[in-house]
Amino acid sequence: MQTQEKLLAWIDAHFDEQVAFLQQVVQIPTDTPPGNNAPHADAVAHMVEAFGWRAEKHAVPAQEVHDYGMESITNLIIRRPYAAGGPTIALNAHGDVVPPGEGWTRPPYGGVIEDGFMYGRATAVSKGDFSTYIFAVRALEALGVPLKGALELHFTYDEEFGGLLGPGWLLERKLTKPDFVIAAGFSYNIVTAHNACLQLEITVHGKSGHGAMPETGHDALQAATKILNAIYDELPELKKIKSKVAGIDSPTMLVGRIDGGTNTNVVPGKVVMKMDRRMIPDEDPVAVEAQVRALIENAVEGLPGIRLEIRRLLLSHALRPLPGSSQLVANLQKNALQVMGEPITAQGTPLYADARLYGEHGIPAVLYGAGPRTVPESNAKKADERLSLDDLRKATKVVALTLLDFLG
Repeated sequence: MQTQEKLLAWIDAHFDEQVAFLQQVVQIPTDTPPGNNAPHADAVAHMVEAFGWRAEKHAVPAQEVHDYGMESITNLIIRRPYAAGGPTIALNAHGDVVPPGEGWTRPPYGGVIEDGFMYGRATAVSKGDFSTYIFAVRALEALGVPLKGALELHFTYDEEFGGLLGPGWLLERKLTKPDFVIAAGFSYNIVTAHNACLQLEITVHGKSGHGAMPETGHDALQAATKILNAIYDELPELKKIKSKVAGIDSPTMLVGRIDGGTNTNVVPGKVVMKMDRRMIPDEDPVAVEAQVRALIENAVEGLPGIRLEIRRLLLSHALRPLPGSSQLVANLQKNALQVMGEPITAQGTPLYADARLYGEHGIPAVLYGAGPRTVPESNAKKADERLSLDDLRKATKVVALTLLDFLG
């Protein structure tokens, strides 16, 4: 017990330093899009040198990044090897963020602290856990007790685009193969499973015509309307499909963006729609994609002069519990009960994250880190995103105690 008390005391003694570190991490913008994120990785690599650590910089080739729709990606791996005979645990957080948008009452990249909260884009999702994980590892190493196994810190930069050039890229190139993964999450809930996501771009080609003589064209917007109706008419059926995973309900589907037409008095010759279909872990992504494509194609079948292009933007698989996940959950729950003074839940979430990519490689992964009880409380991805510094302190302690369980 004395070892645990020393661990927690180190975190308390260095908490001001931890908060200042997080401010620095938040103050460097990483809006994605456009996704020019290599400068942030370079800065973090330099910052950890102060702790005597070396961050491996794994730059994704420029052409791959541009083809993906971003500007620059450098992923970081910080390896901390200990004595032989223990597991390798990776801690993963992503540094890319959705752009701040409108409505902020504090600077989105200010890291302003008021009333026990730090305000700024990614304080809660997911730069907060750069700080959680780094200071949990530092606390563990400061104990001076023998450790077995290894720790890896993975800081990646394309979660908002799906993670394929972040964790996916590192795993495909065999740059890492940990035994367990803890990825960025929230303090009062361990996420053990999450939804899959299919995103499609639907281009409806018609033929432009003069508004006064619409019969001379083929109206792409009229055809697109039939597709929209088919998609939204399907929603009551999706509601009937229920997941067996606690915390996850039913699949969802929506069209999030529509672009088209040339002018008010012209028959629209082309309309582009982007749609999102969330799949529960119980569904088969291949079958779902085939069903959605058929739904779209059938909606405009037989319409004269109309041609469709359907392009997949993203197919992210679900995170499902693997053998070994329960060990992570049990230790996190035990330590959270000690630190928080209350039990924390372990369940699924309808969101999706790049932790699934570890799962696809057979690596047990759960999401746990600094944050509130619910996503809306943190204003995550909205104006005035914020993180309770008390939650940051508690999450760091829970993670540090859990690392001690596995490696001590």
